[in-house]
Parts: sequence; structure tokens; C-alpha cells
Amino acid sequence: MSGRGLKVKYVEKFDLGPLVTFVPNRDLPVYNWFYFKEGYSRDFVMLMFDKFKVKRDDWVLDPFLGVGTTLVACKECGINGIGIEVSPLFAFISQVKIEDYDVEELKETSRWLFSHKFVKPDLSHVDHFVKRAFERHNLEDIIFFRDKILEVKDRKIRNFFMLALMNAASKVTYAYKDGGVLRIIKKDVPPFRPLFKRVVKKMINDLKKIEFQQCELEVIVGDARRMELDDESVDYIITSPPYLNKIEYTRVYEIEYRLFMGGADVNPIRSYISLIPRVKVPEDMPTDIIIDMPPLAKAYFIDMWRVLKEMYRVLREGGRVAMVVAGGVFPDRVIESDTILMRLAYYVGFKPKELWAVNKRVATRNRTIKIGEARESIIFLKK
Repeated sequence: MSGRGLKVKYVEKFDLGPLVTFVPNRDLPVYNWFYFKEGYSRDFVMLMFDKFKVKRDDWVLDPFLGVGTTLVACKECGINGIGIEVSPLFAFISQVKIEDYDVEELKETSRWLFSHKFVKPDLSHVDHFVKRAFERHNLEDIIFFRDKILEVKDRKIRNFFMLALMNAASKVTYAYKDGGVLRIIKKDVPPFRPLFKRVVKKMINDLKKIEFQQCELEVIVGDARRMELDDESVDYIITSPPYLNKIEYTRVYEIEYRLFMGGADVNPIRSYISLIPRVKVPEDMPTDIIIDMPPLAKAYFIDMWRVLKEMYRVLREGGRVAMVVAGGVFPDRVIESDTILMRLAYYVGFKPKELWAVNKRVATRNRTIKIGEARESIIFLKK
């Protein structure tokens, strides 16, 4: 791949396709405490550690942390890590995963929690959509246990059990995440209390199955376009920004927000980075790259321009970046996000090094008219 002074090694590595999905995490302790279909795998992070030869004293940044896979991998290897995440829900999940726990304290709290006799909670405050998403008795159990968990004084232990509750609730819901929407599909579901007990027991046992190393880790609820980090303070960046599409990421996790995050409404976080799309091009951004693009695509790349500038600022000289991205499908075209982001990174000051194509799919309009191929890639940059 080349053009305008930019030469990048292009490699097809379709055998790595599964690694940039969350699927390999399903059987891994701690990593699987919350299924996040938009995420990548522990194996991908470990591959990047090996490729970059990351050492124990190094600092790794993930500015789109998701549910914390990068930081959990850091903790396994004793590597310092920082994660930035705009979603309070995902930041909460990430923090729970990387905490240090006393297993005996968790067992004691578990015994206390399940010793309580069920008392039917008031469901009048529960909104209609959440009621539709659960069988009534299961929803009553979930709210009963949620209110009991909120009585736990120790924040770390309280959050552990709240995530366990969230995890268990996802196994009995009628709600189905279908792309960018939630659909209600009635089906047979198990009774909640015994399932919740099994989830808690498994999560506690997970802590005995995984070996963590000492390191410094931090989760920040924040904006990747405006990172509150010092200049040249990290050695490597391993991340995956939201893909260029029309998914509202908070919408498909609406139940988790409403039931477990205080019930407050959350502004949509679409696949452009900001909460409100803006198409005013920054003065320092090369305009030829995004000319004639749909407004949604322009907004995405304007935000990614700001993200790339921040990444460049916080990365030390000689630091490396691995970023998983994917093409955007529009009615009249496929926009190759990987090559565009590499060009933008080049203008920011990065040295684009490689592009690994790891997945591709045929993009169609009206399910029959082929408009191109959408590629999922890992792009590599160096400062």
C-alpha cells in the first residue's frame, strides 16, 4: 500500500481473524465476566506484547478500553496499564476485573447474600422495557439481590457482586442484541437464584485459576480525544476504536445501564467518538482525505484525527501502536477506514509501518447488490 509519500507493508493474516473478536475470551477466567461482542481477545493483546517486546516496566495505554481486556492482560504479565473509557458501564466492568480481592471475604459475603429470605420488591419504579426483558419472578429476584448488594459497605466487594448480578441477569433476559438494536424474544429461561449462585461461585473460583502479577493499573472515565495524560507518558498503545457504522453502543446495553448503573439515561455513544456528530473540519486536518464522504463518515474521521493527535502526544518517541479497525459500509460504497486512518496518522506525525488484513466480508445493498468488500485490519504505527 502506498501513496503521497506513504509506503506501508500490506499483509493478509486471515488466520488471526478470531483473535480480534471477543469469542476466545468466553472460556477464560475473569476475561469472561461480561460478554462484550464488540471487544477483542486476550490472545490478540498477548500477540501484540510479543510483537512489540513489551517489558514489565513499560506502560501500555488503551484509549478505548471497553470491558478491560487490555488491562487484564497487562495484569497477567505484570505490565503497567492505563485504560480510558467514555462509557461508565464499561469502565465499571473493567475496574471490577482488575481489582485485587480477598477470596475469603468474597466467600463470606456470598454466604451473607444468599442467607436472606426473599422479600418481594416493588416493581413500580421499573420502566416498561426492562419489565418486558425478563420473566417477572426472575426480575423480582434480580432487584431483590441488587438492593441487598447495595447494602455492602466495601466498594470493591459490592462492585464484584454487582457485576456477578449483571452477568447472571444476561443469562435469563429475553433481550437479544441484534447489531445495533435490542430485540425481545420470549424463550425458556432458568430460575434466577440458583443460576446467580453458580455465577458467583464461578467468579470466585476464577480468581484461583488465573495468576496475576504486580503492576500499576488505572481505569479513567474519559474522552480519547482529550486524554488527561502527560506528554510522552506511555510506551505502547493497543486499542480498537468504535468501528465506522451506525451502532449506538449505549442503546444495546440499555438494560445494564437502567438496572445496574442507577437507572439514569445515558447519551448515545455512536461510532463516531463524540456524543454529537460535528462535521466542521479542524484547521490543521488535511481536507482532501474526507472530501465527498457521507456526514457520518466525516464526523468519525474528524474525531479520529483528534484521537490520533492525542495518541501521538502521549506516546514516547519510538513508541508503537496497534489498532484494530474496520471498513464502513454505506449504501453506495465501502470506506476503507484502515488506509484512511493510516494516512491521517501519517499527517499527524506517525510512521505507519504495517497493515494486517485479518477479516473481510462482502458488503451488499438490499442484501443482493454487491458494493464492495469490508476489511477488518490491524494497523501498526510508530512515533
